[in-house]
Amino acid sequence: MIDDEILAGIEAVLMISDSAVSVTELATALGLDEDTVTDAIAELKADYDGGEDRRQRGFEIRLVAGGFRIFSRGDYHEIVKDFLTSGQSAKLSQAALETLAVIAYRQPISRPRIAAIRGVSVDGVIRTLLLRGLIVEAGKEATTSALLYTTTHHFLDALGMNSIDDLPEIAPYLPEDADVAELGADNTEVLASVEDEMADLDDEMSRVDD
Repeated sequence: MIDDEILAGIEAVLMISDSAVSVTELATALGLDEDTVTDAIAELKADYDGGEDRRQRGFEIRLVAGGFRIFSRGDYHEIVKDFLTSGQSAKLSQAALETLAVIAYRQPISRPRIAAIRGVSVDGVIRTLLLRGLIVEAGKEATTSALLYTTTHHFLDALGMNSIDDLPEIAPYLPEDADVAELGADNTEVLASVEDEMADLDDEMSRVDD
């Protein structure tokens, strides 16, 4: 059996990654040999899949694009879909508005860069915005292979704009890519100007959904 600390370390990396992680990348990150990582993933997969005295989990490890990612289990697709879409007619949360504003002004932009600007995790918010049709995946970042996101035509319709060029000129208030790494949770005041311009977006989206 693989040491619990190794299993937990692999889980931690897979849980925060927004793209598939290869065995080589996991081995390098954890300071392990690739055979140990392969055996550990097999053990995690068996644990998640259940059997005998083990309960099947609601998530699973899948091999995709030459690497591994953790996904919600396909058997529960409808449950997850119902949960995510149950608030379709509700207004967007403050966190969703802030994240959408960052994407709108800095697109295409990756999830880690959005999180760095906002100072908090944006995984759940990104899923909500994708489901609402306000943003879409738009390729991968060349240096990190992280997924990039852009706004959609539905976003433009909701704001009554013809193109993204119609957004107010506030991009200079957002940090440059070179400065993103220096941002922390205390630096999210840069979004104040963005929020002023986007304050009525939730009302617009409610009208569209109705």
